[in-house]
Amino acid sequence: MKIAFIGTYAPRQCGIGSFSQNLFESIQDLASSQASENIVIAINDPDNTYAYPPEVKFIIEQDDHHSYLKAADYINNNGIDICVVQHEYGIFGGQNGVFVLTLLHHIAIPAIVTFHTVLKKPSYNESMILKEIVRAAEKVVVMTNKAVEMLSELYDVPVEKIEMIPHGVPDIRYDRTMVRQELRLTGKHVLLTFGFIGRNKGIETAICALPSVVQAYPNTVYIILGKTHPNVVRHAGEEYRLFLHRLVKKLNLEDHVIFLNQYASQDDLFKYLSASDIYLTPYLHEAQITSGTLSYAVGVGSAVVSTPYWHAAELLDGGRGKLFNFNDDKQLAAILLDLLAHPNKLETMRSCAREYGKTITWPKTGGRYYALAEHLSEITPKLIIKKDPALDLNVLPPLRFDHIDRLTDSTGIFQHATYGIPNYHEGYCLDDNARALLMMLMAYRRTKSERTIKYIAIYLGYINYAQNADGSFRNFMGFNRSFLDEISSEDAFGRAVWALGYAMAYSPMDAYYQMARQLFFRAMPQFERLRSIRSIANTIIGLYYYLQDNPSDEGMIELIRKLAARLHHEYQIHRKDGWHWYESLLAYDNALLPLAMLYAAEVLTNKTYEETAFESMAFLELHTLQKGHLSLIGNQNWYRQTETPSPFAQQPIDAMAMVLLYLQAYNYSGKLSYLGSLYTSFMWFLGENDLRVSLYDFETHGCCDGLQPDGVNRNQGAESTLAYIISYLAVQHTFEKPYGKFIEDESRNISPNRLAHPST
Repeated sequence: MKIAFIGTYAPRQCGIGSFSQNLFESIQDLASSQASENIVIAINDPDNTYAYPPEVKFIIEQDDHHSYLKAADYINNNGIDICVVQHEYGIFGGQNGVFVLTLLHHIAIPAIVTFHTVLKKPSYNESMILKEIVRAAEKVVVMTNKAVEMLSELYDVPVEKIEMIPHGVPDIRYDRTMVRQELRLTGKHVLLTFGFIGRNKGIETAICALPSVVQAYPNTVYIILGKTHPNVVRHAGEEYRLFLHRLVKKLNLEDHVIFLNQYASQDDLFKYLSASDIYLTPYLHEAQITSGTLSYAVGVGSAVVSTPYWHAAELLDGGRGKLFNFNDDKQLAAILLDLLAHPNKLETMRSCAREYGKTITWPKTGGRYYALAEHLSEITPKLIIKKDPALDLNVLPPLRFDHIDRLTDSTGIFQHATYGIPNYHEGYCLDDNARALLMMLMAYRRTKSERTIKYIAIYLGYINYAQNADGSFRNFMGFNRSFLDEISSEDAFGRAVWALGYAMAYSPMDAYYQMARQLFFRAMPQFERLRSIRSIANTIIGLYYYLQDNPSDEGMIELIRKLAARLHHEYQIHRKDGWHWYESLLAYDNALLPLAMLYAAEVLTNKTYEETAFESMAFLELHTLQKGHLSLIGNQNWYRQTETPSPFAQQPIDAMAMVLLYLQAYNYSGKLSYLGSLYTSFMWFLGENDLRVSLYDFETHGCCDGLQPDGVNRNQGAESTLAYIISYLAVQHTFEKPYGKFIEDESRNISPNRLAHPST
């Protein structure tokens, strides 16, 4: 069995790095008789390089997203059987360490993930990332029973997926008398705190407790062993350490407090632990699920006094230590005075700690990890299918309009939101009200809800108000209901025509139909003046839907013929070997162009347009669907023929266009393979994307504005939420069709659960 250990690693000065090294070495000792070739994949922090030991075979640059993909390829191609990953939000790149999901979803072998942090009140991103890690991993490991309880109750993690393995402790013992002599601590009452220094450690509480202790025991010294955490230094410098120095001076404790500003080696650390009388962890808050320093102290047999943070409350149970209240220096002083006055109590605590420490030495902890890895390696197929692009109705969230409610007032839908809150400063726009009209009409077809009828009137009213006398439209309106432009972009014009055409095909009542028809025909003189290929495409789609209700209108058929000819002409101009597209770049709303060609091919029964549509669709697939999930062209730099595709920022409207393209490709051809691509495209919204995070917000029921290089843009504007709901309704539409005759066609790789009809 070959294991890849993934995490920070020594010599990087990091508690998880020490944990990773100890775990690797303990398992390497166990596996040496089997000639195992375990490796380490180390995570580098920004702007640092390290002289790693030879077991480090690959380095992930923390903030380089592509580095995680390369690491997954390395794992998949080097005969590794299982991965053991150390997780802490801060050691991975992207927002809240989201890049770890890219790694986990691209490896093709089982993964065990150790959670060093489990938050009681996570942010939305933190909760989502942890749940997605659980979904991707075969097992998750925590180090306390409290963490098991929290994962189960707060994150809905099945208990059978969780392993509780205590933090390991090096099996190092020193003679107390000898190390006290070596460290020049003979005759002293030694209090000790070690580890990275930061505000949350509460060291000021321990210092404030010292005056009464040193008054009774003048030979008392408090050793603070450790550097300031690098992240703290990066953002706040040595502000906290200077504060502690000033406090020591204020309390006249200069002779009793020793600052050792160093990252101690493991040997030096255990010497100081062995030499100390009492080990202190005066942390300020309960929300610490794991403390490596506390585990080391108990493991070596120290008498520990601590605040009741989660790990301490559990680990110090059974007489292994004493607890005092957060920020309570007086209670701490009383406990210290009592223990120093009663050496027998100290020795009893040390004895209890020593006995427990024998059960959590690294050979024992490493053995449990090794046994778990061996078991999973035996029972799990070599290649794991972590996801199924097939869509089951059960994976879909309920259809909710909560965020649409927030964004819509009596005028229309606001175009932007800050997180989930409407941004009134940006006002309204024609584009989004047209999309909103389309979305509500689609929703009415499915739900026949009175609520949708109300909203259709609002959005149709905005389009009416936006139209100029010549049939063109204005686009942007301020919150004061004054338009900010005289004429809209051609793209916005085309989207309005699409929505109006759809309204004539699927209006819930005649009054709405007549209004849509009036606006549509007033706009018609502008159709042949269009130059933007996306506006032309939108208008073709609007004409297509108009013809659903008026199939014999030769004038409109002729308009489609002229517009489709223009679109096809652009294709002929730009098409080259290896570049089957309508312009010299892949930009935004790309799938809209082959979608319009498919609609034109259907109306005109034009074989050339059909071939163009499917050829350009195949080209788009080549650049977006080759990873097993939808990977959109980002709008940072888009994709020009001679350059590299931009991976970010990916936009929801592009995913929506892909969903609608595959829906029409299926409707046109009857090929079930297009349903598979449709479902894969839709799942981009729910986490099957390059960052493996859901853009749909299960709290607000809105959709985030895109995938950025470091994570999700959490703003939830109208365009994004409308793109999600339109795509959702398109997916629902596929479940209403009679697919039974195709169910047994396994060659198209569509599983039956995708074809089940909805219960309502």
